[in-house]
Amino acid sequence: MPELRKDPIIGRWVIISTERNMRPNEFKKNDNFLLNEKIECPFCEGNEHMTPPEILSYRPGGGEPNKKGWILRVIPNKFPALIIEGELNRRGEGMFDKMNGIGAHEVIIETTSHTDTWSTMELKTLENIIWACRDRILDLKKDKRFKYIMIFKNHGFSAGASLSHTHTQLIALPIIPKIVTEEMEGSKIYFSYKERCIYCDIIKQEIEENKRVITQNDDFIAISPYAPRFPFETWIIPKNHNNCFENSQKHEIENLSMILKKFMVKIDKLLKHPSYNLVIHNSPFNEDLGEMYHWHIEYMPSLTKVAGFEWGTGFYINSVSPEGAAKRLKNI
Repeated sequence: MPELRKDPIIGRWVIISTERNMRPNEFKKNDNFLLNEKIECPFCEGNEHMTPPEILSYRPGGGEPNKKGWILRVIPNKFPALIIEGELNRRGEGMFDKMNGIGAHEVIIETTSHTDTWSTMELKTLENIIWACRDRILDLKKDKRFKYIMIFKNHGFSAGASLSHTHTQLIALPIIPKIVTEEMEGSKIYFSYKERCIYCDIIKQEIEENKRVITQNDDFIAISPYAPRFPFETWIIPKNHNNCFENSQKHEIENLSMILKKFMVKIDKLLKHPSYNLVIHNSPFNEDLGEMYHWHIEYMPSLTKVAGFEWGTGFYINSVSPEGAAKRLKNI
């Protein structure tokens, strides 16, 4: 069974999950998914027997679960970082703290197409992915063992993907990640001083200055953040205050799919289909953050490596200014 272990100095939790070593890796020497030969892909239609039974599927024409006829499937990860069966059993080991590695680890197989990406797929397909994320959060929130759900996408070998067939992952956690706690604390401090949401103020200032805005629509804005850690790091933020992604309305989900599509087309044209990580930062369960916190998406292309200085200091060296990145992307 996986374990969650707590660093006693800074309070960071680590997952020890040795079973993850058994994952298949489609990528060998070439990082570009477009150049990798297609293997017998467990995510392709017709290979449903190669995956665990589906948790959710969208089937416009009906049909049996775990058979052909789907346009999107959600399955348990075959090599999960955390497992859903069991109790947390929080306990000590001398001065150290640990618990059983209980959680949920799911894969959203976004389309039957093996070669589609977010920049090439139909807009409705991208919208379905967002609806599936929302559906799974609302279901997993019912489990009292879980405090947070992390939704993320690893695209390309250097970003951590092991299969090229486009997919998103979801991990439900029994603890709140340290980076999310830091974001919440910073947002609370700002709110206690100004009685305003810091993200709402960022949006207002970025629109007024228009130096780091990449694109926007009625409900969302894509910006190069003022202090990005990585070249072309981008935040996509709802314009109207909302602390929970799963509270998004139909028109917001439609506009989110539109801005994601437009942004991904720009990125792929400018950076030639980079590997990337994309993460949804959302409110934890049972936290009444109200006007203090604002859910958002963070996108980070894998253009540089984190090295000794970054690991040792927590500082990041970025060779591309956010203003320059935004200008180049806006002009695509």
